[in-house]
Amino acid sequence: MAGTTQMKRSHVCGELRRSDADREVTLTGWVSSQRDHGGLIFIDLRDRWGITQIVFDPEISKSVIETAKRLRMETVIVVRGKVVARPGKMVNKDLATGEIEVVVTELNVLNESKPVPLAVKDPCEAMDETRLKYRYLDLRRPSMQNNLILRHRTAQCVRSYFDNAGFIEVETPFLMKSTPEGARDYLVPSRIHKGKFYALPQSPQQYKQLLMVSGYDRYFQIVKCFRDEDLRADRQPEFTQIDVEMSFVDEDDVIGVMEKLMVRIFKDILNIELKIPFPRLNYAEALARYGNDRPDLRFDMPISDITELAGTTGFRVFQDTVLSQGRVRGLCLKKRGRMSRKQVDELTDYAKSFGAKGLVVIQVTDEGIQSPVSKFISDEEMQRILKPFDAQVNDIVFLVADSESVCCEALGNLRNYLARMFGMTDNVPFAPLWVLDFPLLEFDPEEKRFVAMHHPFTSPKPEDVSLMDQDPANVRARAYDLVLNGSEIAGGSIRIHRSDMQSKMFRLLGIDEETAARKFGFLIEALDYGAPPHGGIAFGFDRLVMMLAGESSIREVIAFPKTTSALSLMDGCPSEVDAGQLRDLGLKLIG
Repeated sequence: MAGTTQMKRSHVCGELRRSDADREVTLTGWVSSQRDHGGLIFIDLRDRWGITQIVFDPEISKSVIETAKRLRMETVIVVRGKVVARPGKMVNKDLATGEIEVVVTELNVLNESKPVPLAVKDPCEAMDETRLKYRYLDLRRPSMQNNLILRHRTAQCVRSYFDNAGFIEVETPFLMKSTPEGARDYLVPSRIHKGKFYALPQSPQQYKQLLMVSGYDRYFQIVKCFRDEDLRADRQPEFTQIDVEMSFVDEDDVIGVMEKLMVRIFKDILNIELKIPFPRLNYAEALARYGNDRPDLRFDMPISDITELAGTTGFRVFQDTVLSQGRVRGLCLKKRGRMSRKQVDELTDYAKSFGAKGLVVIQVTDEGIQSPVSKFISDEEMQRILKPFDAQVNDIVFLVADSESVCCEALGNLRNYLARMFGMTDNVPFAPLWVLDFPLLEFDPEEKRFVAMHHPFTSPKPEDVSLMDQDPANVRARAYDLVLNGSEIAGGSIRIHRSDMQSKMFRLLGIDEETAARKFGFLIEALDYGAPPHGGIAFGFDRLVMMLAGESSIREVIAFPKTTSALSLMDGCPSEVDAGQLRDLGLKLIG
């Protein structure tokens, strides 16, 4: 170790500028890189605020230069020296501190690092498993630190916005009653009440409704939620929501407040001006035009229904589909020229992966129509089919003949696939929209009962209440989702605020009075004590930050995430517990 005292830093590594030349400074940080240029040792010293180049000169740093030569990457050091302005040709324009360097006179090694299992640099070349096992090293990378700083700034922006809008932040319990209706709960056994369990909240839904009953009027919370479900790139067993609830409101009130929040976030974080109001689509229209309820509007390419036209052609596949009450739908890829047979086959296989029996491809070329189905469809019929798509030379039409659900699934995904394939979203960063008027219920064929499309506390549209007894499948919900670039980033609804309507909803869901009382009795009772009309929404905070950061996985904006199998590779959780802990809880492992 060189030096005998630990020096206090005078500046951080991203702070010094040309105006600081000739100043004596003390810096601390990690050795990010080391270069030996004929006796001169150059080290990039890194901390959270940036990088400063420090120099060990044999003439000036005589007592410490040998130690400097032996410094390993990621060793923690403190140095003292003089700030020197770099000559014009030596300025590093890629660094905020690139106009200066610090010539070191004193060095103290605070903690020497072992050889690191991954390089702390961008882009990261390590496997995901290595990154997660050594997450504390991965988090040193500038891109990861920038992501977490962006997350912090977004959270502060959210809190400031809601505070100014008259909301109060209320913390709700993490240990709550298990009321499974959706994803599986994470259960926590009680030591004091053996044989009984708490559940970690999937959301604070019931608590925030109770806060409205309590008269708090405008509530928000940035809150952890937990769901024991299968994972993917944008899903974690524990995740963060911006949770919101408001009293005496309708859909437009909630939407208006949330649009202004989005405008504030995008302006403060990315300096991007979002225009409001955002476009709105009802659920049925979104499915019909885009194949799903979270359409990406950064590019055009709507789906058109040509079932009636297709049924009159001589193509047997179309005829049979129409006779069996199926649909023929398609979309048109504009001005992309011809596709090879290989490309067509790949797209056909892609459509089949979503249940389609096949994909009809019609290419409009200078030489005429090119399609395997041309021999079954006359020229006149072909022109009638192409007319709804306004297909011109160099356009390609893709058709799926199948059930309505398969047409939506296959064409909705194909639409997004083609957009990625041809870079249609490259110059359109963000396109928000609202999707409204979802079905209140959907039928679960496995359970042979209706389940709530959102959750069982969502209010039906007033004009559809009479259908709850007669035709529950066609009851629409007072629900709304905020969609951004093809991803749902927020969802909410106007809630049921009367106990008689809530009980009616439970009956529709096949929940008998005894079960409803056992699981939700406290909420039903609360609704009888002057519950106001209320509604709210919850943002997927991790997903929103992921999109703000330009990442493709929420793991890139969460400090210590789990793998897709819900493991924490860094600390080895979940893990076994000792027999004494199990005994205290009154539990015994079997199997």
